[in-house]
Order: sequence, then structure tokens, then C-alpha cells
Amino acid sequence: QVQLVESGGGLVQAGGSLRLSCAASGRTFSGYAMGWFRQAPGKEREFVVAISGSGGRTYYSDSAKGRFTISRDNAKNTVYLQMNSLKPEDTAVYYCAARSGSYVSAQSADYWGQGTQVTVSS
Repeated sequence: QVQLVESGGGLVQAGGSLRLSCAASGRTFSGYAMGWFRQAPGKEREFVVAISGSGGRTYYSDSAKGRFTISRDNAKNTVYLQMNSLKPEDTAVYYCAARSGSYVSAQSADYWGQGTQVTVSS
């Protein structure tokens, strides 16, 4: 069993930055691909970014490319999402997810965090 706890959300003005963190329990963190997803009101949950267990491979949605960076520290069992140049359309609840293996999608995730709210004002 893996428990995921997100933190770092909040209110920021357009153009600002936030760094989200997702702390995971368990001793085999490096064996899990990690991802960030988001869900805005009235919309489906969507993929944002993902990273392999070793951190050697990363995957970005078109909306995240050039603005967001995913990273992980396996010694701290934590994955990070650095978000720069935020836009009002980035407003959503952000969730981290884990899957044993090399990649995680919304459909394949084994574990989910409770989510953290990100609100970007114009």
C-alpha cells in the first residue's frame, strides 16, 4: 500500500509560480512511476506530467511543456511539480498518482493522493 500526500497548492496571480510536492509512504518508491493530474470544475481529470521510477524519463502534456517541470527525490520519497508562468486556465485540483512500472496514466494509476487546490487569478 502506498499513501500519497500532496502539498504546495494555493492562490497565485497569473504569471506566478508554485511548487507542488507529493510525499509517498513505502520503501519501494523508486519502483513507481509518478504523475500529476488535474481536474477543473465541470471537467474530466487530465494528465499533466509523469516521471519514471528512476527519474530518467519524463512525459509532458502540451499544456505543461515549457512551463512545468516534474522531478523526484527517491531518497525523500517525494515528487515535485514546479509550475511557472501560471495561467488562469491552470486552475484546478492537482492530484499525484503512482503506478508500479515505468509510466502512469489516469486509467492505470494504482494510488492517488487527496489533491491540492491551485487557483490562478487573472
